[in-house]
Amino acid sequence: MQEKCRILDHQKVAPFHFKITLVSKYISSHAEPGQFVNVRCSQDYDPLLRRPLGVHNVNPEEEIFELLYEIVGKGTELLSKHQVGQEIDILGPLGNGFDINKDKKVAILVAGGMGVAPLLYLAKFLRSTIHDPRSIHILIGTKTKELILAEKEFKTLTDNVIVSTDDGSYGKKGFVSDVLLETLDPRTIDASATIYACGPKPMLKAIAEIAFQKKIDCQVSMEARMACGIGTCLGCVINTTKGYQKVCDDGPVFDAKEIVWTS
Repeated sequence: MQEKCRILDHQKVAPFHFKITLVSKYISSHAEPGQFVNVRCSQDYDPLLRRPLGVHNVNPEEEIFELLYEIVGKGTELLSKHQVGQEIDILGPLGNGFDINKDKKVAILVAGGMGVAPLLYLAKFLRSTIHDPRSIHILIGTKTKELILAEKEFKTLTDNVIVSTDDGSYGKKGFVSDVLLETLDPRTIDASATIYACGPKPMLKAIAEIAFQKKIDCQVSMEARMACGIGTCLGCVINTTKGYQKVCDDGPVFDAKEIVWTS
């Protein structure tokens, strides 16, 4: 669905990161964890292409949803200039989100950098439907302290939140994949768990390898440059065991075992 969504709130949450709250009865009630929307970042057609942003959070009762984004180019730079009260052209929700298996009672959410964007909504969904908060584990990895995103929001859902930074400026020092290995204590976490991950491809590859070794199901939200967002342009294809698939249409969430990581 395409619609004009009014900006209810727009905050800078990190040096290059913003959280925008938009009004939409349809998106707030229909978006599923892991789906995204395609955003026109300006009031005209420059830039021409929309920007895909994962749904960060929803509140159907208040008919609002949130997007978390980083300024990485002209489009997101223009988006950051929008003020409360303005309207933005949104297409969505789009794509296939996370496959929630209610028989899997332990959930491990692994986010690298901007990978927190779709995982907050997932954590909120898991918390409100099938999971005891003690069975939800949140692992957040980032380069340095000032780039940590959504930590407070995750901590309202579970006490099991671990943050790691590459430089050791906050939390554990090292990569979030190393923290995952420490978390996978065979005495408490076994094949009944599911790993949900989003972040840079090298991180996702490392997480997928760990999941394969430990025989734990793993779903990954893949990032790719998208033009149309609806599977028409074929600009976001990735190689999988099922052949080339479109991140926007077949994904963005895939079974980690299906991704050809060497391509």
